[in-house]
Amino acid sequence: MSTQAAPQAVAPAAHTGPAPAPAPAPAPAPAVTEAGHPRRWSIMAVLGAVAFMAQLDFFVVNVALDGIGRSFPGTGVASVSWVLSAYAIVFAAVLVPAGRIADHWGRKKMLLSGVAIFTAASALAAAAPGLGVLVGARAVQAVGAAMIVPTSLGLLYPSFPKHRHTLVVGLWAGVGAIAASAGPPVGGLLVTLDWRWIFLVNVPVGIATLVAGALLLPEVRRPKGAAVPDAASALALLLAVSLLVLATVQGPGWGWTDIRTMALFSAAALAGAATVERTLHAKAPVIERQLFAGRPFTAAAVALLLFSAGFAIVLLSTALFMQEVWHFSPLRAGASIAPAPLASIGFAMNAGPIQSRFGRTAPAVTGTLAMALAAVYWIATVHTTPDYWNGMFPGLILVGLAGGLAQAPLFAAAGALAPERAATGSAVLNMSRQIGSAMGVALLVALTPQATTSGFDHAWSVQAGGGIAAAAALLALRPRRTP
Repeated sequence: MSTQAAPQAVAPAAHTGPAPAPAPAPAPAPAVTEAGHPRRWSIMAVLGAVAFMAQLDFFVVNVALDGIGRSFPGTGVASVSWVLSAYAIVFAAVLVPAGRIADHWGRKKMLLSGVAIFTAASALAAAAPGLGVLVGARAVQAVGAAMIVPTSLGLLYPSFPKHRHTLVVGLWAGVGAIAASAGPPVGGLLVTLDWRWIFLVNVPVGIATLVAGALLLPEVRRPKGAAVPDAASALALLLAVSLLVLATVQGPGWGWTDIRTMALFSAAALAGAATVERTLHAKAPVIERQLFAGRPFTAAAVALLLFSAGFAIVLLSTALFMQEVWHFSPLRAGASIAPAPLASIGFAMNAGPIQSRFGRTAPAVTGTLAMALAAVYWIATVHTTPDYWNGMFPGLILVGLAGGLAQAPLFAAAGALAPERAATGSAVLNMSRQIGSAMGVALLVALTPQATTSGFDHAWSVQAGGGIAAAAALLALRPRRTP
């Protein structure tokens, strides 16, 4: 619900580092110049398509869980929920190691490998004869998606001139926002045919983008002789993130004070401490401490986690409320959410002019506060009696504004890094988004055990708090002005 953040204090700055170094291996594609790659817009189309496909699948399954459960008699809600949870856990855990390896091994190789894995896993999920196979296919899908999402942004920067970076990051982030918001509408449409279509549609798209990517994308990697990423720090990070997300996902069902939940959180904390230790002392840790040397990147990582927790509540709560309280069909609920991604498109495509006019911090803060305002509006106006146009609709427009304004400057923080760290930085920001999304879903589940307006009001209060906290982080960590 996916969850879904390309993808991830000051509102982060656009790329200000040196121009990317040419790939060490010879490439048949035309050379990149200060004007950017000659086929940069074709590259943008390919990267946007694969990023959309990978992020959409985190959110599109939400409205299909009921149909999946009916297809496999004898499975309970807890078992079926692993179709979501497996994707969320693996995606979040693999993002940073995949981005780090892509910087070293080659971003084009990593991305095309991810597309191939994702497409094959989608075909397996569509044909799954049982729930266990479907959950396993979703985990493999998540590995492919984690290889795609940060690498797609890492390939964009070298393909465009510096003065275009804000625009292309806005478009890339807009793709992520649209994928997140479009998940319920697209899922609602496809599930009227059969839930298997949710996965089957990925196959022709994946094959087409695999061919186009092989022909169009340039290769970008670190210079020969660069240190190989530290295996111990990669393993520690995998354990820390996967255990944290697993504990967050299982907490509402097991209970937050259950010994299993507490053990998972404790193990995640130990693995996190080991990750920090390797970051500080290893020769080539998977997360390099230089990433957090600048306030913009640190601010973006913190704000994305907080914003994404609230945004995940938005995406899932609106679909659930309209289906369970207002008794909308999945198709009608999905169509009713459509104004949010449509509004996101307009703001995301104008990220460059907006930043030129208002700077970097103001749009991001405005977006995070718009999400909080949407929650306050729903608490005041949405009740048991259906009233879509006066109740749900205005808040969805605010949510579209939030996604379109906030995500572009937050993900642009990866462009403030040295070019060889762009994919790793993008992966860290996407990891923040995924952990935040998992937290948001867990809180929503915990607060709405029954489909009552009071339960959703509590969840929307948390959404408002996430937006306000994200804005506070952006303002607190904005760059200091020099005299």
